[in-house]
Amino acid sequence: MSEQAGTTPYGGSNRHHKPKPFAPMDFEPFAGGADPARVSEAAHLAAQALVRHGRDSDDPVITERLVKLADEQGLDAIAEMWAESPARSLPGALWRLYALRAATVQDPERISVYFRAGRDTAQVSNVVAGAAEPPGADEMRTMADAILSGAFDGDFDVALERSAAFCRVVALGQATLADGAEHANEAHASKLTRNSHQLVKTAEDLEHAANAWRLGELD
Repeated sequence: MSEQAGTTPYGGSNRHHKPKPFAPMDFEPFAGGADPARVSEAAHLAAQALVRHGRDSDDPVITERLVKLADEQGLDAIAEMWAESPARSLPGALWRLYALRAATVQDPERISVYFRAGRDTAQVSNVVAGAAEPPGADEMRTMADAILSGAFDGDFDVALERSAAFCRVVALGQATLADGAEHANEAHASKLTRNSHQLVKTAEDLEHAANAWRLGELD
């Protein structure tokens, strides 16, 4: 069984003006960025503090607040902190966890369509992602919350691997739907294919980050 859908670069950066609306599942690159050394230092310190705060506490209220951080502060605030960080770093991994959850919460119906279309092909990733059956909109929201929650009250590497598996299932679903739409709507099929490739790259980055965490090398 194949779970490959290709790779393309992923990018991001700080924005110092009023941000444009951002759709995380599209993973469109940001532009610009200044003083990268200071931005990088701040991003790493913020990520380390957030993870330490969450993992040092056994209070479920704190965990819930961390999971809903982007809901309260806005995804753009998270992007300003971490979107420009290397993908295979702690702030880069956190950015992807929050962006994926935000995308799922923002449009769970659409994500569930992609997930259902990919789960039969990506059977191993489907199991690792851990979505309840049948994977509808509510199940997608619940899974997204559970994955991000696990970064603070469970094993951080497992949260990264579950998120990577989720990306792979959705990517396969997008690729499958793109094949079906190729003749009827070429532009839509091309966008689905592009997003599928970007999600596979995101999955690879999350898997690398999970391995680095286990080795004590994710910073």
